[in-house]
Amino acid sequence: MNGILLLNKSEGITSFRAGNRVRGFLTRITGAKHKVGHTGTLDPMATGVLPLLIDGAARFAQYLPEHGKAYCAVLKLGVTTDTLDRTGQVLQTRPVTCGRADVEHALQGFLGEIEQVPPMFSAVSVGGVRLYELARRGEDIERKARRVTIKAISLVSADELAGEYTIDVNCSAGTYIRTLAADLGEQLGCGAHLTALTRTMANGFALADCVTQEELENSFAEEFCPVPCFWPIEDALGAYPALMATTAQAVRFGNGGALDRERCASVPDGLVRVFAPDGVFLGLANAVDAELRAERVLARNY
Repeated sequence: MNGILLLNKSEGITSFRAGNRVRGFLTRITGAKHKVGHTGTLDPMATGVLPLLIDGAARFAQYLPEHGKAYCAVLKLGVTTDTLDRTGQVLQTRPVTCGRADVEHALQGFLGEIEQVPPMFSAVSVGGVRLYELARRGEDIERKARRVTIKAISLVSADELAGEYTIDVNCSAGTYIRTLAADLGEQLGCGAHLTALTRTMANGFALADCVTQEELENSFAEEFCPVPCFWPIEDALGAYPALMATTAQAVRFGNGGALDRERCASVPDGLVRVFAPDGVFLGLANAVDAELRAERVLARNY
């Protein structure tokens, strides 16, 4: 099962626990142990796209062609919390004197490359200690700002009376939407925190491609069968050109050996998907100069 399973993570569960639940389910239905990783965590409060890397697919995480993310977020103006979302303790309540037009105008100031300071309640490691561990002990340390990119941001709906606004954000990996909401609130002069967050896209996969844990288990209720939410890793890497190797080349590549580029079909420089004569995906090669060097091998000792 070397591929990506697209999970629609439910609220109130960590990404790690969600992966463990899928791992346990796959073990039950196949009778074999499986490895499960993911391409980026979601906060327990958040729902939405969580690509899970099954078995050997985890070795190709950094090579997925698309790493951007998209979110639909609901934020409330006038209230700040220590976690920057509704799960935290209220720090301050301020009057809200701005409206829809002010929010729309302020959002445009976040377009492009911006700097964000990671929240204390995050998994960022400082000196070998996670920030959330320090935050739980009541510590607040200085954090270095990081550069992220907001590719698109727009206001979806507004409840001016309640001070609640729904926004869509398309951004680079590593962007904290909680921090974005808090920074927006400060720019508006009233503070803000997240009340809901759904990841609508990750690594090129949309929410419509995903299934919930319950839907996944129901799809296997009668017999083991492929489901639409499962992508073989070679398909997820489809942006890279494909090379069909000979049997001898497949054996060499499976053992980590480089291939003579002159003996292969013409391929451009860069990463190439390598397949055996029977269509088995062997891994990624890097076409450099006269060689196709083994970058990541999936099927060894072919």
